[in-house]
Amino acid sequence: MADKPTSGEILGIPYNFERPNFSNILSAHWQPGEGMLVEKPFGVGYTLNLANWRSWVVVLVAGALLWQQEQGSAEESQDADDEPVEVIVDDDSN
Repeated sequence: MADKPTSGEILGIPYNFERPNFSNILSAHWQPGEGMLVEKPFGVGYTLNLANWRSWVVVLVAGALLWQQEQGSAEESQDADDEPVEVIVDDDSN
């Protein structure tokens, strides 16, 4: 039985299922002179190239959005500690 390939491309999307090691992971995420997206060291698709400044912009924007979301959920939990609200329903059936 022929061995199945552990890396290649399907429909233009790269895949790699070879066992990763630390040097492969490090070299995959740090490729000076390459674009913002590079092939993943393990799995399917692309990952950020941290040697490209555009990748750091993406990381900072994602971090800011996460921080903003956490601040909003913290404010909502503080609002939940307020006193209960009385609701009066007028059932005016004629």
